[in-house]
Amino acid sequence: MIDGYVSRIGGIISADMAVPDHEGEVRFYSRVLTTGDNPLWGEDLMNNLGMPIIGLGPMSPEYEHLPRQWMVHIQVADVATSVERAVALGGRELLHGKDDDGNSQWAGLADPNGAAFGIMPVVPAEAMPKFEGDLAKAGRIAWVDLTVPDAASTRDFYQQVVGWTPQDVAMTDGADDYADYNMLGADGKPAAGVCHARGVNSSLPPVWLIYLPVGDLSESLSRVRDGGGKVVSESGGIAVIQDPAGVFLALAQG
Repeated sequence: MIDGYVSRIGGIISADMAVPDHEGEVRFYSRVLTTGDNPLWGEDLMNNLGMPIIGLGPMSPEYEHLPRQWMVHIQVADVATSVERAVALGGRELLHGKDDDGNSQWAGLADPNGAAFGIMPVVPAEAMPKFEGDLAKAGRIAWVDLTVPDAASTRDFYQQVVGWTPQDVAMTDGADDYADYNMLGADGKPAAGVCHARGVNSSLPPVWLIYLPVGDLSESLSRVRDGGGKVVSESGGIAVIQDPAGVFLALAQG
């Protein structure tokens, strides 16, 4: 599980996506996420503490070139340096926000697999939102992971671009043993996962998969189907789905 709203290199703050059918996508997510007696999300896609965690924007001409996938936002030590490293390692610059003096403020990137992600400066601890209640019982990004054919090179890419430290996670595929990777933030806590496209992950695309908890997973999956989405897999209280636009994400029982 990710610690939400923590100031740290490698910490994931939020995720967003630009979509052509903005009204339709908002309607889909607002129905799918607001299940259970005490929904973890509101119809405005804020969580039940009123905090913005995920965002959907219309696909304006400025964003038409962006991949159709959820883009996670990761804190880094220096945006400009991370952009340079990403491009040098085979990634692409998708967006790059700069101030009037040309200093990097944020950027959207794609790794060599085509997985999109955003980077931003580390948010000072005192600037983090204050909230009442238990974030673990609120709508949040519970986890993110990326499944790719070459997990080792992807691990190295993010270690150099984001500043994550990899940690082996023992895996088994039939008679073969191998390792996937937890990617640790600067505080030594897991921030994300990088997985090989094999075993249970063999059918997943190379995109950052965000895991969103819901109050009633069974009801949410029913609403996915009714709303024109697709349930790709379900196991152990977690389901991978596609929304009506074909975008992958995971739902988890909250």
